[in-house]
Amino acid sequence: MSIVKKFLLFFGLLVLFFFGEIAMTFSDKGYPSLLNDEEVPFSLMLDNQYSDFEESDIIDNQLNAFIKKWKIHGASLAITKDERLVYAKGFGIANSETGEEVKPGHLFRIASVSKLITAVAVMKLQEDGILILDEQVFGENGILNDSIFRSYRDKRIEDITIRYLLNHTAGWSRYAGDPLFNSLYIARKMDIEAPAGFDNILQFVLSRRLDYKPGSRYSYSNMGYAILGEIIERKSGMPYQDYVVMNLLKPLDIHDMHVGKSFYHEKYPNEVRYHSSAGKMTTYSMDGSGEVVPIYYGGNNIELLGPAGGWVASAPELIKFLTAIDGLPDQPDILSPETIARMSDPDLAGKGLFGWRGSDRYGTWWRTGYLTGSSALMVRQKDGLNWVVMMNTSTYKQSRIHRYVSGMMFGTVSRVNEWPAIDLFAMELNNPNPIAEIPATNPKL
Repeated sequence: MSIVKKFLLFFGLLVLFFFGEIAMTFSDKGYPSLLNDEEVPFSLMLDNQYSDFEESDIIDNQLNAFIKKWKIHGASLAITKDERLVYAKGFGIANSETGEEVKPGHLFRIASVSKLITAVAVMKLQEDGILILDEQVFGENGILNDSIFRSYRDKRIEDITIRYLLNHTAGWSRYAGDPLFNSLYIARKMDIEAPAGFDNILQFVLSRRLDYKPGSRYSYSNMGYAILGEIIERKSGMPYQDYVVMNLLKPLDIHDMHVGKSFYHEKYPNEVRYHSSAGKMTTYSMDGSGEVVPIYYGGNNIELLGPAGGWVASAPELIKFLTAIDGLPDQPDILSPETIARMSDPDLAGKGLFGWRGSDRYGTWWRTGYLTGSSALMVRQKDGLNWVVMMNTSTYKQSRIHRYVSGMMFGTVSRVNEWPAIDLFAMELNNPNPIAEIPATNPKL
């Protein structure tokens, strides 16, 4: 082979390696591969200035005052009116190390808002005839009938159904300790190497008695939703996250929602940095290294939490997901009206809704999420307004901060008399500021 041919061959292999590495790097981080013709997440194209309209100062001022009062480093807010994205802005600092300001495309941990994503996935499988809500989960004829899950201590385990997992009535009480937040303890009790994985934790849980008869009462359970994630995998034949992405998110042109990572060095490039305004909060690393770490960076196994509390999202993309399950008439939903009504039935509020945290007879549905270092609140209103608020800082109020966020937000949106007649979901990317060309119409109902 001539020197020229050898050089060309070497150069070609080098190019393939270079672009292959780029593609792997971006795909591993959850970004579209540069070698694939995939959409760039629309949220990354948004800028804070695109949401300026005649009355946007009302919202801006309230959010700025709120994060200042509660010492929040950064927050993101998205609002839809009649299922059009009319407002999407970031506030404060995304990363205290770099001084980067929050933009609409920044990702935040959404904690237990993840349960709504999992519940929608289950109901989609149910509508497609792939599972039945009253199917038995454990036992010889159960979905999870592996030999490692057959040595349960309590015979009532066989009474657990998918429905009971969905509505938090499967028999586990969170007051007995949350297994998903105790993987080091479980690894030590089982004499295995930390961190304990899902199979280990489920074996441990099944070795203990249930706290109550399945179906007899409500008790919030992260473990139940972790099990639902495994059921989604078994029934769909796909990894949990892949099923959600391919069957729920991509059809909605949502491309930047992912199950997050546990440590700071693993975070997505556009993911915010997490903080606590309530003082330094540390614990032993969940990986068993013995290292003392911030709770929000290595204290919890975010990947393990996945279906129950591990997703990260931007506010614009999360609210786009909401418009596909809100039952409002302006955009098609991804579930049937009957399923959406079942998931949000106010008669079941406080007794076990499917994914939602609460609903009332005024047509308001809400889903909260809290982890040390972050929080998220998603609300659907009957008057055509939906909104999502995310924060990258926990306070001494912990999950009770949602009460103050909701009070601030309900008051704020009620003061806006006219919402702009725009839709940032459908913005033209070659128009640097579409809002400037469209007058505000569509008065408040």
